[in-house]
Amino acid sequence: MAEVATARRSRITPEREAELYAAVLDLLREVGYDALTMDAVAARTRSSKATLYRQWGGKAQLVVKALRHNKPVKNLDEIDTGSLRGDFHALLARADDTEMEQSGALMRGLATAIHANPDLHSEFRSQIIEPEIADSRRVLQRAVDRGEIRADCPALDFVVHMMLGAFVTCALVDERPPTAAFLTSYIDAVVLPALGVPTE
Repeated sequence: MAEVATARRSRITPEREAELYAAVLDLLREVGYDALTMDAVAARTRSSKATLYRQWGGKAQLVVKALRHNKPVKNLDEIDTGSLRGDFHALLARADDTEMEQSGALMRGLATAIHANPDLHSEFRSQIIEPEIADSRRVLQRAVDRGEIRADCPALDFVVHMMLGAFVTCALVDERPPTAAFLTSYIDAVVLPALGVPTE
């Protein structure tokens, strides 16, 4: 039975999977998480609801997978410039401001739903937050190994908090979406000095 299920799952091509994720994110922007249904996803993507459940298990898993797929960089190990500042700047150079604005709006819209839905919270934590923390730790450890950051620097534990905070609160404080230029300036003015890393 497991072999049959695996065979069925493998029929979804990467292109079809990307198409499904894009449709899920479009629906999420249109109606929000609580009003998004698997029936609506099935109708929008001309899929059967059974296929969606078989492939993703449920709404929370599907939404979080779509969010993860939408990230401009799936793994920070793809970027290694030889310096922490270079790594951060290279990461942001891959970001598209329009996509960043859409992602910021999605995250703000999902904030309440994440706290109100244990399944969504669990999936978001395991698929988005924990990988982000692990990626960040590897990038920072490289900087420690190169001697850029002291191993006992207290700011090391708060880099993810700083980055997510800037991304999420930019629209709230400045009434504009985050941009690569804003986050690059923030990194140079706040994150790197907190870590004791030169910005020139």
